[in-house]
Amino acid sequence: DIGAAAGGVPVQIALAQGHLTGGGFDLPVVQPIFEEYVALFNLSDRLRFYPGDFFADSLPQADVLVMGHILHDWNLEEKKTLLSKAYETLPKGGALIIHEAIIDDERRENAFGLLMSLNMLIETPGGFDYTGADCCSWMREVGFQGTEVEHLAGPDSMVVGIK
Repeated sequence: DIGAAAGGVPVQIALAQGHLTGGGFDLPVVQPIFEEYVALFNLSDRLRFYPGDFFADSLPQADVLVMGHILHDWNLEEKKTLLSKAYETLPKGGALIIHEAIIDDERRENAFGLLMSLNMLIETPGGFDYTGADCCSWMREVGFQGTEVEHLAGPDSMVVGIK
């Protein structure tokens, strides 16, 4: 999980899929928070913390990378930089999963995503939310071959790109 914070996503995946190992990548200051949270679920033997800055450092090697509520913080150039770094890190056949309040392509259904985009414009220098078609296009631009958008519960959706 790239930008893992406390580790909610890797913990839930590890709990649901007992055969998987993984981890969280985030700034070094987050490590004690991540490790404490993971230990609450007795998953320290399967989940580890990878310290780093996703703009300055290499991403950890994995078959699947997840970026949840990360891309919307950044401008378009920075979004594409992160997508490109993920593509370069993944092995052939590897997957990148983006999950956020993805705006529907017609911009008629997900009012939360539209409001979140307004929020990001106010809170960040260039962040914004985007449609599934936008994300698929950016993923293909950096090299991903297959892309797919899947709606999740609530206002979130995921976009999956396969290398």
